[in-house]
Amino acid sequence: MQPVDFTTLMALCQSLEADWVPARCETVVQIDPTTLALALRTLDRRGWLTISWHPQAARLHLGDAPPKGQDTFTFSQQLKHQIGQLALVAIAPVAPWERAIDLQFGPRPGDPPQWHLYVEIMGKYSNVILANAQNQIVTAAHQVSDQQSRVRPIQTGDPYVLPPAIMNTLPSLKESQSSWQERVTLVPTTLKKMLMQSYGGLSSSLVRSLLAAARLTPDQTADSLTQTDWDRLFEVWQRWLTSLEKGDFYPGWAEGGYTVLDWEGVAPVADVHRLLNQYYGREIALQQFDRLKNQIQQRLRGVLDKLRQKASTFEQRLDQSAVADQYRQQADLLMTYSHQWQPGLTQLTVADFDSGAPVTLAIDPDKTAIQQAQRLYKQHQKLRRAKDAVAPLLAEVQGELAYLEQVEAALTQLPTYDEPADLEALIDIRNELIQQGYMTSPDYRPTDGQRPALKGQRRANDEGFRRLQTPDGLPVLVGRNNRQNDLLISTVATDYDLWFHTQEIPGSHVLLRLGAGQVPSDRDLAYVADLTAYFSRARQADQVPVIYTQPRHVYKPKGARPGMVIYKQETVIWGQPRRVEQQAKPLEPVEA
Repeated sequence: MQPVDFTTLMALCQSLEADWVPARCETVVQIDPTTLALALRTLDRRGWLTISWHPQAARLHLGDAPPKGQDTFTFSQQLKHQIGQLALVAIAPVAPWERAIDLQFGPRPGDPPQWHLYVEIMGKYSNVILANAQNQIVTAAHQVSDQQSRVRPIQTGDPYVLPPAIMNTLPSLKESQSSWQERVTLVPTTLKKMLMQSYGGLSSSLVRSLLAAARLTPDQTADSLTQTDWDRLFEVWQRWLTSLEKGDFYPGWAEGGYTVLDWEGVAPVADVHRLLNQYYGREIALQQFDRLKNQIQQRLRGVLDKLRQKASTFEQRLDQSAVADQYRQQADLLMTYSHQWQPGLTQLTVADFDSGAPVTLAIDPDKTAIQQAQRLYKQHQKLRRAKDAVAPLLAEVQGELAYLEQVEAALTQLPTYDEPADLEALIDIRNELIQQGYMTSPDYRPTDGQRPALKGQRRANDEGFRRLQTPDGLPVLVGRNNRQNDLLISTVATDYDLWFHTQEIPGSHVLLRLGAGQVPSDRDLAYVADLTAYFSRARQADQVPVIYTQPRHVYKPKGARPGMVIYKQETVIWGQPRRVEQQAKPLEPVEA
């Protein structure tokens, strides 16, 4: 993930100073453990200033409004109490070339600041610190004790101390090319290392950008450069410093990330705040998606392995109980032919009741035929009782397996993060597993006994279905998880629609939307059947049985787990998931 470097921070500060100073701070909301949102209002606009001290994504920019919900963080409550309704009167760097910004708040523009909100964008050492007019720390996102850092402790009541000074030489427009070139080549190594070791205030992404603009590569050595190469690199170096001095920034997308310099942008963006909001919003969502998916996969794998082992044990016990009737039949034969028994016999051959074929029965020489029969009767009763006890246990385990395999199938339909709906669908799966007792979460807060309130939970009116179209233009909805599958039947479907699902195979519920009197063509039915097979556990098969019926024939039994339904009056059609994969644009969504 590309960090916010000094150049980007200066572009942000310039934009904020021009458009948002002065502005009134209406409220402060903490979105998560490392992100704040300040509501700012000027005479003609209102916006949310995102401030984050995330170790990989520390940043400062205007962003989206925070989701509605209860803010239980102490840090934001302290900030709201101190700077709420005050004016943001100034924005300034705390020191030259430092990635730390001083947001100053006062009663009104022109008044001396009463509060300083220091935003330090320094990777894993990032922090947000509130100090009063005397520069005394009142609160901080991270309290740092003397034991944690002897260089710079940060504790309530201490005076605010600037971050440790940059030891390297700072870049300057006044430096001559000969002095710059001599400094850079002092310790010969690769170009990237030479620049970063010679000067402070540089980031890896900036150095790569400078070298790319000079048509050089980061791993080139000093002795491989001609004087023309050095001249070209110094020219780019000067362009960068001139942009910083004049405040000329050109935000845009660059290869592998973003830029605020004019020579690298592949796709320009009008606003640096929008650029960073989109970039970090996607990167953090992608990071959260991967982490959450791994957690769910590991948990599902562990639970499914245990359940399959338990089911195998119950099946073995049922197989053993299957011989119970044989024991009873042997006992009946021994009782019937007990008169043929003689002391010392180890086996007795008699005629079978049904077929008349000879049957040889083993006899314990220490027991009579009647005693042996009684022993077989007892074994029969024991195995019969075991069968009666194990059968419901096996049915329960098989039902649990079917449910979790349905969850697993939904998870396989989310291989990568492509859009916000993917993360929301994954959060729904996580929330469902917490509700069902398979996972735990520190964010769990029971509300009305129905659904738990969890951070990141979807709004009820924003389902997030996959929305597709048949060849004839009919809308198709595909559930991404069990919550959406249930909603398709309970809330969305009408009597005119058709409901699709793979036959006895875990997969998504699919709804073909139809109007009154509308009849789908065979081509549309085949397409939806292919989609249903594609969004199932049988995606790799050549042909998959798919059933469809009207929604009124689909029922959710009382007490059934999420996504589990029964149906009747179904029609079977064969779906071919490979046809979906072979299409040029197999899953092109349509607007809601």
